[in-house]
Amino acid sequence: MSARDDTDQIESADGGLGGSIVRILKLLWRPELAKWRPVMGIAIVLTLGAAVLEVVSPIILGDAINKVAGEDDGATPLAIAIAWIGFAIGLRFLAAALPQVRDFLFSPVSQDAQRVACVDAFGHAQSLSLGFHQTRRSGALNRVIERGASAIDYLIRFLAFNIGPTFVRLVLASIALGAAYDYRLSLIAIGTIIIYVIATVVITEWRVRQRRRMNKADTELRAVSIDTMTNFETVKAFAAEERETGRYDSAMRHYNKRFVEAVRSMYLLNGIQAFIMNAGLLAVLALSAWNYSQGTMKVGDLTAVMMVLLSLYAPLNILGFAWREIKQGAVDLEKLHGLLGMKAEVADKPDARVLEHPDGKVEFRDVAFTHDARTVGVQDVSFTVEPGRKIAFVGTSGAGKSTLLKLLFRFYDVDDGAVLVDGHDVRDLTQTSLRRSLGLVPQDVVLFNDTIRWNIAYARPDASMEEVRDAARRAQLLPFIEALPDGWETRVGERGLKLSGGEKQRVGIARVILANPAILVLDEATSALDSATEAAVQDALDEAARGRTTLMVAHRLSTVQNADEIIVLEEGRIVERGTHATLLAKDGAYAHMWARQVARDQLVAVAE
Repeated sequence: MSARDDTDQIESADGGLGGSIVRILKLLWRPELAKWRPVMGIAIVLTLGAAVLEVVSPIILGDAINKVAGEDDGATPLAIAIAWIGFAIGLRFLAAALPQVRDFLFSPVSQDAQRVACVDAFGHAQSLSLGFHQTRRSGALNRVIERGASAIDYLIRFLAFNIGPTFVRLVLASIALGAAYDYRLSLIAIGTIIIYVIATVVITEWRVRQRRRMNKADTELRAVSIDTMTNFETVKAFAAEERETGRYDSAMRHYNKRFVEAVRSMYLLNGIQAFIMNAGLLAVLALSAWNYSQGTMKVGDLTAVMMVLLSLYAPLNILGFAWREIKQGAVDLEKLHGLLGMKAEVADKPDARVLEHPDGKVEFRDVAFTHDARTVGVQDVSFTVEPGRKIAFVGTSGAGKSTLLKLLFRFYDVDDGAVLVDGHDVRDLTQTSLRRSLGLVPQDVVLFNDTIRWNIAYARPDASMEEVRDAARRAQLLPFIEALPDGWETRVGERGLKLSGGEKQRVGIARVILANPAILVLDEATSALDSATEAAVQDALDEAARGRTTLMVAHRLSTVQNADEIIVLEEGRIVERGTHATLLAKDGAYAHMWARQVARDQLVAVAE
């Protein structure tokens, strides 16, 4: 992977824990989450209160047992002793109940924090340049966002509400054991937990590397699945079902292998943790028994010591799992942060101006541009299109025709020269205002899996039904829509697959008409259609182009005859330019292309 491909650190993030904690604190302090700050404060108080009660309640219970056993100086009435036991049990209940109350209160805070992070990441991904999305698979990118948002919940829950309180209890328990019974009990408890934590962290660091490999395999598996399902038409067209199933099987086998490695390492970790924990408990109880035999501790004290240790060990039982989730959460959050930190290759200048009331004049001045993956782009391209005029670009595949349109939309920035709209360099304009002045009808109009009305109104969601209806009429789509059983509420299917090619194109044209741009851009808008459908769609395109500056890339030269200027491109350079009649008279590249297409059309006509 090149450095360019990994500038967002989506693949190479190492998940720094300290940085992740700082990012979560910054997220929780965002203005959008200000309304939850009182709840955050209450959650902290409840967490600390529960930690204190976890330590205090066993000591009180032990003292109550001593009273019942009559080991305290003087006789204690049974009713008082039982009440004391009830009080201790009540404290234990509170110690268990307070975290539940805390989680009840904090749940919407965590969800809101995840929402803010998801929206930030989704919006930022949308703002990134076309080049980014062309090199990233949408399924894999979606997993980065989902995992990063989930990591926020993991890190808050485990760090703030599990690991943190556990160490608070450790400090309190060490002080209580040493002060009330024997300082050596504190040393054993501290030593056990230190050994436990070190062993857990060391083994878990090894496991995190395994989990990272497993997650990479998981991402690849999901990406293969989504790619295949999304492109099922291509799969079926090439009879590649078995091949794709085999590719999925291979990805699944790789994932299964990584999963088994991760699970086996978990069993090893659990065994080592259980050994350390029980060895520490044995040492504490042995010392307590010795103290009891020496008369320095009582029966209730033994119970208290054991319950204090068990209350410490209970959350440590999931330390391995918690640490793994924390580390994995840090990795996922780091990847999300890498995505958020990625800079768009094409960005607005701080002082970019808004293009208002555009006339539609387009000018290319000595433009040069080369794609990363290509040796040939466009070189020394210059032309001017006055408002309301039509220009067409023709040439062989890869000649740079569609590249010129992408430069106009500023999907990429030119390497040299300038692209101007109404005399303004597009790099000095806001991308939003620039693209609102442009209307694109591509070769393959991609529709959302929603209703026809929604897809047409996508250009202007606030448009009235009458405006949407008029746009459909001008695109010659209205009779088709009104003949449908569900009419305007007909759903078009994934990527518009329920519609024919011509119907999809006319939905795209209606959408552009509704947007009412000053400049219409047609990128081989009819090349994928049959002759009959092309004629109907061409009429709709002519209606859409009326009164607008029009730039069109054409494969079928019959669609560009009425252009005010035709530019012929070869290997990114202009080799001819002029009107249809002028270029035919030159008997050059355009004339030869025209002759070949006429001959081909005649052969098709004879065959039919």
